[in-house]
Amino acid sequence: MHRSTWIALSSVLLVACGGNGLAQVHTGPDPQLPPPDVQTIPTVNTAKAVGWKQGAKPVAAKGLAVGAFAEGLNHPRWLYVLPNGDVLVAETNAPPKPGDRGFKAWVAGKVMANAGAGGDSPNRITLLRDTDGDGHADVRAVLLDGLRSPFGMALVGGRLYIANADAMVWVPFKPGDKTIDAKPTQLATLPGGPRNHHWTKSLLASADGQHLYVGVGSNSNVGENGMDEEVDRAAVLEIDTATGAKRVFANGLRNPVGLAWEPRTKALWLVANERDEIGDDLVPDYLTSVKRGGFYGWPYSYWGQHVDPRPKPQRPDLVAKAIAPDYALGAHVAALGLTFTPTQGAWPAPFSEGAFVGEHGSWNRKPRSGYKVVFVPFRGGKPQGAPVDVLTGFLDKDEQAQGRPVGVAFDARGGLLVADDVGNAIWRVSPGAANTPR
Repeated sequence: MHRSTWIALSSVLLVACGGNGLAQVHTGPDPQLPPPDVQTIPTVNTAKAVGWKQGAKPVAAKGLAVGAFAEGLNHPRWLYVLPNGDVLVAETNAPPKPGDRGFKAWVAGKVMANAGAGGDSPNRITLLRDTDGDGHADVRAVLLDGLRSPFGMALVGGRLYIANADAMVWVPFKPGDKTIDAKPTQLATLPGGPRNHHWTKSLLASADGQHLYVGVGSNSNVGENGMDEEVDRAAVLEIDTATGAKRVFANGLRNPVGLAWEPRTKALWLVANERDEIGDDLVPDYLTSVKRGGFYGWPYSYWGQHVDPRPKPQRPDLVAKAIAPDYALGAHVAALGLTFTPTQGAWPAPFSEGAFVGEHGSWNRKPRSGYKVVFVPFRGGKPQGAPVDVLTGFLDKDEQAQGRPVGVAFDARGGLLVADDVGNAIWRVSPGAANTPR
């Protein structure tokens, strides 16, 4: 299809789908992919971060209510709910990147600062506790600070594991504690600086506690810094909790962030951010199950065997075995958070079985995409149907960012918690007839 014809068709479809910036043709298990449009100068269309005005908050879907679980945080990015119901929040930002230099790096820094991602990292984990069950945390304590851009967290036995930007560490911990005085012990190194292009390290523990799974993003867009910088990157790593030994579980995943076990099949699923600079509608970020030993294309191909002409030299041998993802979420939505509806809960249809995804929002697409939390319905452990908006309103009428959703997690009472790193808040979404007071 000629590019001008594709653009015209896309415009019609966008209107038909309610003008939300992404037509259904670009989402689902079999998205239609336009021809690549390699850009010398990338699209820059960042939503300026302005924060929430007094009393303002996101908009929940019909049948759901939203209120503030916690406010006044400092760049909250990731969430972890403890067995006793306490909520851990990684207040964090990118570490220094002395190796990330040049014009593109300078532009990226300006773009990210405008989007609310600049500034020093708080480098701490904060504990939130809702003692009276009213959906708002009334206890707040700094559990642990002095970390290095912490992100993923997992409690295994008496150890709280924390994925820093460059290492997996642990501290002794038992639920109920509000502070940790122990110095972290390193279990394993993780790919880090000096460039550390995708710095977040998400974390998920196996059911038996013997292994940790870590999402590690690439050190580039499409390998332009050389593949020597991509060792153990664009991958999910598996770490032995007893020895710290690590190996690649799956790779070819440009930036795998949210990791979660699908509750019915117990399969590992993730959301990943795909590559940039080949058009507004390429490449779709995605939700997919992950196979041990699987290769998912990056940087040589996307969505299976669609060859990316930019990496040199090409690797047709790897392209031939590239696995297509399960479900497209749309291009440049910046899918970060992932969690599944608990098997036992009171969430109504259509939210009773499926995946909730925090879409941080695009910086390089016209029109903008993401900036919301969506739900992907599942049936029998697989995605079925179109994505459903859960939480919107993060962009104001001037398309400035009041907030940007990141991590998502279910609390002990069945509410969906959403970390908002621009609004500096944690929102709680639950079944209800109307939005709750802020």
